[in-house]
Amino acid sequence: MLARRQPFEIGGVRIAPGSRDTLSLSLPGQAPYAPMSVPVHVIHGRRDGPVLFLSAAIHGDEINGIEIIRRIRHTKALNRLRGTLVCVPIVNVYGFINHTRYLPDRRDLNRSFPGSENGSLAGRLARLFASEVVDRCTHGIDLHTGANHRVNLPHVRADLDHPESARLARAFGAPVIVDASLRDGSLREYGMERGLPMLLYEAGEGLRFDALSIRGGVRGILNVMRELGMIAGKSVRSRENQVESRSSQWVRAPVSGLLRVEVPMGARVGAGQRLARLADAIGDNEVEVKSPTAGIIIGRTNNPVVNGGDALFHIASVENGAHAERAIEQFQGLHIEGLGDGDFADPGVI
Repeated sequence: MLARRQPFEIGGVRIAPGSRDTLSLSLPGQAPYAPMSVPVHVIHGRRDGPVLFLSAAIHGDEINGIEIIRRIRHTKALNRLRGTLVCVPIVNVYGFINHTRYLPDRRDLNRSFPGSENGSLAGRLARLFASEVVDRCTHGIDLHTGANHRVNLPHVRADLDHPESARLARAFGAPVIVDASLRDGSLREYGMERGLPMLLYEAGEGLRFDALSIRGGVRGILNVMRELGMIAGKSVRSRENQVESRSSQWVRAPVSGLLRVEVPMGARVGAGQRLARLADAIGDNEVEVKSPTAGIIIGRTNNPVVNGGDALFHIASVENGAHAERAIEQFQGLHIEGLGDGDFADPGVI
């Protein structure tokens, strides 16, 4: 007879095996009469398995991940979950309420880990999330979008030299995987240093829901959970529909002006190819913006009013541009049209 699983403990709450619960982690408030908290939903399976956390809105204006987590929570596949799923849809509650990326102290939460109980507001929130969530898990997926009027092509960032992270990044099924270095103070750096394989999913734009990005995120997380043996079935992906990039770079505005973009998101570009034109307010003094390298556009600004030095286009270097274009087209067709397996048959999940 199998030993009964122990309850999962978080925030002073015990969740029994085979059950789920929603709780709140109390935050340092700005006043005693205005308490704030981080919502957490835990699904604790009856059978042993990995403990995976999903986090979103670590930047308060990046809301696609909130909807992705909502849909994951209502997926029928979780009814027979192995292991434990910890869902934190809004990490930076302060920024979310104020429609901003940052905390009230103007710090970036994703540069504040591991944090400190006696530090700044950002440091205290980082320490709370690290100790109550990350330290109790074995794997993590952090959900992001573009920021500051930028939009990102759906892609996964991971350390491809870390075997388990690379395996899960490929299982996710995004069209582009970027081998991204760890940034000081980031959640991904903290998790990796603690031995947690970590993925970062980038897709869409801040303060906007994007159907393709959300569908891709839901399917990708379910693929990872299948790969980990947390839910039944095999991941819905194909290596032929993915491309890996070992480096990426931003193209910045050479001058200030109004930007007229000439290439779409996900386009294959060549070194020296014109990406856009910049001109002053009356249309004179036009300057061309050219790509310094060959690759795929995985991010760009949506704001036509730019200053010299602003980031305009994010280009991922790839060995086979045609392969990358096909992977992106197949991903878009799959998720725009809503084709897929039974996990997406329930309208509440799509």
